[in-house]
Amino acid sequence: MIAQAGLFLLDALTGFLTVALLLRFFMQVCRVSFNNQVGTFVVELTNWLVRPLRRLVPGFHGLDLASLLPAYLLQVVLVLAVFALRGGADLWSSAAWLPLLLWQGLLSTVRLSIYILIGALVVQAVLSWVNPYSPLSRPLAQLTQPVLRPIQRVVPPIGTVDLSPLIAIVLAQLLLIFL
Repeated sequence: MIAQAGLFLLDALTGFLTVALLLRFFMQVCRVSFNNQVGTFVVELTNWLVRPLRRLVPGFHGLDLASLLPAYLLQVVLVLAVFALRGGADLWSSAAWLPLLLWQGLLSTVRLSIYILIGALVVQAVLSWVNPYSPLSRPLAQLTQPVLRPIQRVVPPIGTVDLSPLIAIVLAQLLLIFL
């Protein structure tokens, strides 16, 4: 019971920080301005971890690995905690479960990235109906545009309705099934 509560808290904390780090990474990749409510929050929340890491972890072709690496390592720590609490550590030697642990951490990071995309698409769709001139509309559009643009080339709008967010969500859900 206490182990489950501890695991829940660890999952909540690592998940929250991982999402913030991944948002920072994707906002930089998509060149989203950080001069908005979400951008400011993400930077303030993650600066304590990312700024010192930038001295140790260089960027790679414009990608900020100092934001991506801790997100991945947090997921590895979470997978390790789940594995250890369920008694899996005594079954295999460390040479056997270390690659599995690293792989599961990568899969968890990719899953969270897909959930961020789905969340951004849903919020963008709702804002386009409720308040299209919201301060968050532009950053969300910049964040989702790299995914929506190829779909919009294949599936044009029907009347004034753009189905590309719906198609992107279905494809993302399909990808989650395979992961």
